[in-house]
Amino acid sequence: MVRVAMVVTNSCAPDPRVLRHASWLAQAGYRVTVHAFDRAESHPLSENVNGVRIMRYRVGKVPYGGRITTLMGLKKFNRQVRDTLLRDPPGLVYCHDADTLKIGIALKRAKSVPFVFDMHDLQHTWVRMDAPNSLPRTLVSRRFKQKMLSRAKHAECIITSSGSIDGGNQRGFVEWLAHHDLVGVVVENRPMPPFPEPSSRSSEGWTVGYLGRIRDVKSFELLLNSVKDMPVLERPQLRIAGDGPAAPKVRRMMMEAVEADEVEATVTGAFTTKEFGVIIQNVDVMYAMYSPLRGNILQGAIPVKMFDAAAHGVPSVVNDGCLMGELATVERMGTTAAWDSPASVKNALLEAKDMKVELNHTGEREKIRWMAAMEPVLTQL
Repeated sequence: MVRVAMVVTNSCAPDPRVLRHASWLAQAGYRVTVHAFDRAESHPLSENVNGVRIMRYRVGKVPYGGRITTLMGLKKFNRQVRDTLLRDPPGLVYCHDADTLKIGIALKRAKSVPFVFDMHDLQHTWVRMDAPNSLPRTLVSRRFKQKMLSRAKHAECIITSSGSIDGGNQRGFVEWLAHHDLVGVVVENRPMPPFPEPSSRSSEGWTVGYLGRIRDVKSFELLLNSVKDMPVLERPQLRIAGDGPAAPKVRRMMMEAVEADEVEATVTGAFTTKEFGVIIQNVDVMYAMYSPLRGNILQGAIPVKMFDAAAHGVPSVVNDGCLMGELATVERMGTTAAWDSPASVKNALLEAKDMKVELNHTGEREKIRWMAAMEPVLTQL
């Protein structure tokens, strides 16, 4: 049985896209191990999920973000995985995002092992997120971008998470790759059916939720200001769940607003896929607004929470003027709002509250796309 080594720089606890693609490979008869980075050192070192082994590495606690400690931790993790795979090479290396490409390159050069590049995001943009006008961060980001483009051209196949839609005006990651002379295949991060029946919403009050990684305080300042802009009796409750570099600040900000009687809010930490299904039952609108200063927003990022929410019958409010907004509008998964405009976000939240949504295309379509892209690679193993 051919072995496949997937590499991802999070703990995969869970990472739906990584596990979905790993399970598709396992179903096709390959033995898959996900080499994951347990940054918080809080997950099992080895775990089996639906026939896929997750092997987690620890190098000391490492934060997310663009800090020096983060970059040093990533370097240690990549070195450990590289050395592990060089000692016992797999048949294929599957690199999730740009910060794992160095491993694919090393295995290809030393052992002639082919690799696939699955680009979920524009990783180099994260360096600039905390200080987008910083010259040092801009230079580091540019260097990361150049390295990614140089390494990606050696991949047997490039899969990415977004592309322009038929009749649309907004570009996605596949167009970004094409601009840099790289060919990619779009496989959106949509959930697989079956989906539960939408829960009946409470007739008293309503809830706006944010379920996911918490990286940017400004998104939540915008949400809070938009809710405070509503008449007191029309304000929703807020349900925020997730971890991330900005999670402590967001929690404090929301609790201060609760103590000031400005809003009702519940804030909790990381959650599992099963827990997501429980939390979303009490959410009426998903909030998925992101700062455009995070470069990948305008270049085609699509929030996974928009797809997951639609699968549960919940509409989302997302950024306008970009691919996520165009997709939400075309497929009627939610409404759009202008960034940094509490009035626009307020109106979008109120409009979304009464929307009925359904996920038009699911992970089944994406599996067909993925299998077609992977077939030329797999037939050569």
